[in-house]
Amino acid sequence: MNNLNPATPPASGLGVYSGSWTEQELVHLLKRTMFGVKNTDLLYFKNKTLSETVDELLNPVLPIPDPPVKEYTTGNAAVPDTQVAAGTTWVNDPSTDGTIASLRRASFKKWWMGVMINQDRSIREKMTLFWHNHFSTESNDVGNAQYVYKHHHLLRTNALGNFKALTKAVTTDPAMLVYLNGQLNTKTAADENYGRELQELFCCGKGPDSLYTEADVKAAAKVLTGWRNNAAAISSYFDANRHDTTNKSFSAFYNNTLIQGRSGATAGDLELDDLLNMIFSIDEVAKYICRRLYRWFVYYDIDAAVEANVIEPMANLLRAAHYEIKPVLSVLLKSEHFYDTLSRGCQIKSPVDLVAGMCREFNVAFQPGTDYITNYGFCNYLVNWLANMQQSIGDPPDVSGWKAYYQEPQFYEIWINSDTLPKRNQFTDSMIVNGYTFNGKKLQIDGAEFAKTLSDPGNPNQLIDDLTAAIYRINISATSKAQLKKDILLSGQSNDQYWTDAWNTFITTPGNTSNTTSVKNKIRDLIKYLMNLAEYQLA
Repeated sequence: MNNLNPATPPASGLGVYSGSWTEQELVHLLKRTMFGVKNTDLLYFKNKTLSETVDELLNPVLPIPDPPVKEYTTGNAAVPDTQVAAGTTWVNDPSTDGTIASLRRASFKKWWMGVMINQDRSIREKMTLFWHNHFSTESNDVGNAQYVYKHHHLLRTNALGNFKALTKAVTTDPAMLVYLNGQLNTKTAADENYGRELQELFCCGKGPDSLYTEADVKAAAKVLTGWRNNAAAISSYFDANRHDTTNKSFSAFYNNTLIQGRSGATAGDLELDDLLNMIFSIDEVAKYICRRLYRWFVYYDIDAAVEANVIEPMANLLRAAHYEIKPVLSVLLKSEHFYDTLSRGCQIKSPVDLVAGMCREFNVAFQPGTDYITNYGFCNYLVNWLANMQQSIGDPPDVSGWKAYYQEPQFYEIWINSDTLPKRNQFTDSMIVNGYTFNGKKLQIDGAEFAKTLSDPGNPNQLIDDLTAAIYRINISATSKAQLKKDILLSGQSNDQYWTDAWNTFITTPGNTSNTTSVKNKIRDLIKYLMNLAEYQLA
């Protein structure tokens, strides 16, 4: 593969993009804001303007997906799970049984995989994963499956809302209280874990202008004392008896703020509001979250030009919008910087983008919704592949999230290594060649059916053009396409009519077993080869 990534980011800024609005630009936008682009997505948006498309992506109209259901069995009479009927949701049942919790956490992951594949035409699912990476928790450490789902639901329902409000909600969220020891944080034994990550990872970052101190961490921990969980109610609450009522002093980074110590039932909320008001008054907070958004949607390298032309204006807008996320995303996704040619095809797909995007783009068929057992089984197969490729949804490696979004200097390049690249190829090979069978049903790319959706599959040149346009962000050369056509579609021959005749016979006489098998195998081999090329890993 040639050097496809830009040596440096584009120098353009947040001025409204006024260039060509063709299918190329639309696909770039949709692939960055959704998991893959189905042909039906293109047809839906093709007659809308850039502004109309972005506005629709940022304003989901479909309701939040229904919660996961009980699709598992304990297989153990000593572990009763009789409170929830098969096929109904378990998220409101306050079971604390370890075996049931493990089955439910697995159920949650399968459900989430299905939600991403069956997503609506909006940015909501990409933003839900963004916040999962930002406010990172590990389901295995949280343990309580109801807390895991509640945390996830919080992220999804606030995915396009207010960053400050979401930060407050996450702070007292039961899953986060478990994960970063907030429920153990008391006036007699202050735990600094969440107070540290609130500043270091969630709000201020670790940049050179993020100059909070160790004393600030200790003071924040005292502010946050007293929060506890109630597993029976699947919620958190404030215990005034465990709260540090002394005044809390902060450093010059926070303008030497003094948070007044309080007592009583409202002390926890009042002091938390004071803490967040103090933190969010610091300019670095807006710049930090805008850098995170930029790396998620555009590119990982933020040089001085990007900082000045993109990050700082975004941060100013975010502050002016009182930390509402949607206006900032709107400006970014409509900007000349976002559509600059250097901003296209410069990301390496995350495993989620690879797996969910592949299923969506190739219209991989699942079973009807009534057969939820099979669909959860299919999604479990996909979830396991994600883990094999080092992106286990629900269980990022630690509180910092996945390294691809913060680890300098590699960033996205971390997704590709000697272990994961062969596994990516194995996954796509398995999906196009044999598929996955569960419960007597098969999950598989049907290459021939997909080819039927393209503009002129009987023309081998057009077939290859349409295929590469559908799955690539960086096109391959005409020479490469010609070689693929000759080697795969024409079986070494030079006359295009060979393929055209075979395809037409396939359509008109599907009972011609020999020809049908040959056509299906050629399309299978072509798609398999294209997915094994390096270009397929780019987004």
